[in-house]
Amino acid sequence: QVQLVESGGGLVQAGGSLRLSCAASGRTFSSYTMGWFRQTPGKEREFVAAILWSGQLYYADSVKGRFTISRDNAKNMVYLQMNSLKPEDTAVYYCAADRGVVRVMVSHDYDYWGQGTQVTVSS
Repeated sequence: QVQLVESGGGLVQAGGSLRLSCAASGRTFSSYTMGWFRQTPGKEREFVAAILWSGQLYYADSVKGRFTISRDNAKNMVYLQMNSLKPEDTAVYYCAADRGVVRVMVSHDYDYWGQGTQVTVSS
């Protein structure tokens, strides 16, 4: 069982930056694929970024070059550094974890989810 707690959301102006954090419980954190997804009202949960246990990275095209995902296995933490934020980045951001996920961009393939943190980017 893995428990995830996100933090770091807030209100920021367009062009600004935020860093989201996700604290994970569990002794085998380093073996999990960690992902970030986001969701706006009435829409499906959308893939943002993922980092595998190997360190391999995946990004949605919409955030490439602006967002960076990273992990600290010693602290059981995963981060999402978001730069050059745009109003269309406004959403609730969720941290996700799974040990055996194959389709890292598919939300339904992740077993564990945090409660979400709101990111609002004003124009």
